[in-house]
Amino acid sequence: MKLRIFHLIAIVILVLSILSCEASAAAGIPYITYNYDYWGDVYYTPAAYVPSGNLSGDSLGVGAFKSPQDLYVAEDGRVYIADTGNNRIVVLDASLKVERIISEFTNQGSVDTFSAPTGVFVTNRNEIYIADTGNFRVVALTEEGLLHRIIENPTSEVLDDDFVFAPLKVAVDYADRVYVVSKNMFQGIMAFDEKGDFTGFTGTIKVTITLYEKIWRRLSTKAQRQRQVKFIPTEFTNVDIAPDGFVYATNYDPDGKQSVRRLNPRGQDIIKKKKDGSLSGDLYWRLGREYSGPSRIIDVVYRGKGIYSILDMTRGRIFTYDHEGNLLYIFGGKGSQTGTFKNPTAIDMKDRKILVLDSHTNEIVTFESTEYGRLIDEAVSLRFEGDEASAVELWKKIIQWDSNFELAYSGIGKAYLAAGENKTAMEYLKLGMDKEYYSIAYKRYRDEILKENLGTILTLLVLVVLALLVRSAVMRHRKKEAVDVE
Repeated sequence: MKLRIFHLIAIVILVLSILSCEASAAAGIPYITYNYDYWGDVYYTPAAYVPSGNLSGDSLGVGAFKSPQDLYVAEDGRVYIADTGNNRIVVLDASLKVERIISEFTNQGSVDTFSAPTGVFVTNRNEIYIADTGNFRVVALTEEGLLHRIIENPTSEVLDDDFVFAPLKVAVDYADRVYVVSKNMFQGIMAFDEKGDFTGFTGTIKVTITLYEKIWRRLSTKAQRQRQVKFIPTEFTNVDIAPDGFVYATNYDPDGKQSVRRLNPRGQDIIKKKKDGSLSGDLYWRLGREYSGPSRIIDVVYRGKGIYSILDMTRGRIFTYDHEGNLLYIFGGKGSQTGTFKNPTAIDMKDRKILVLDSHTNEIVTFESTEYGRLIDEAVSLRFEGDEASAVELWKKIIQWDSNFELAYSGIGKAYLAAGENKTAMEYLKLGMDKEYYSIAYKRYRDEILKENLGTILTLLVLVVLALLVRSAVMRHRKKEAVDVE
């Protein structure tokens, strides 16, 4: 019986998936757009972002990109592309036109070049930091292309004697602290001070070992232990810096639980996550028929107002979350149509557009928000600022687009709760499956009812007490009469 039910559910999901694909194709969108409800079930949604074009080296007039691995949008709107296979950094102006190509610089009087640069970052002073992987160093240039400094060959007691510094990604905060994701480095993100000196690791992910594994390791032989999987920390894949200096970092998580972290200056992860929720893309290891295994998150972009998007290399999807860990929307996919990817490697935000770099097609794919996506972004931004009341009308419009969007009901409920309309708040919070705030609204509504009816309740209590006293007096009187008759 259970097997039949499982097959029926699988058939229903398959049919819905096919219908959704047909609907998306009819709308000119080459991917499925969906989300997860409170119970973890998939439901299909309007598209929050749609393809708006692509850029290639040929279309820009600089020759084809070759396996580009990173891109970065600076504060002034310039776009920097790490064109890895061509050993160069391509710089686009705010209008996405080629401004210049950086392929060499002067180092101690001689011309120096890059070797397979895989990461690029630009500070608010327009200093360009390049993860020059093939040359085992980080190169920092001024806006004019002059050498600012080089970070290479870090030494420390915590580094193995045979450690090879091969930087993959780089980011710099407002205090000129440099964060580097290095190849085959599992201890965490490497941190360097403003002088370029290695200061240690940040964001180290602790690996938990089950009781069974502990017992097995204690009882097993040396040969058996050598055949076991080594318990090493998770490897980071990319890093971004928020304006407040907090580090957003992505990591590979084989369990599909948490692939993005928000690190404070002490290296502690303080990102908010829903109870029993995931910050790792798809909840299911096999969503769809073509890919198995959890999402492999390889990049993150902090978009402001607590909103951030992460990029899944496995399925080519972009997942966007708010500051409370709520999954807002999902879009993107693998394929050959415009708006899909072969091998996505980097993501960033320019104005209101999302840019994704594909190292296989050697293109930048751009996406622009729909009305549905714009409403969500604006409502979440207002909520982040604590202005729940102003977000109500936006949430109501979102529900017209997507009646299953639980966060919208929760947002409306919180606004009514703040306004003291507890009964209405309860209705919306229930629809939003927000147990925490529903409990608060329920208690306030209960106290409100008690307060409004306190006079009536006290009157009834007095009447009940008087009735009991009268009854008691009557009973005593009857007993006394019975004794007198005897």
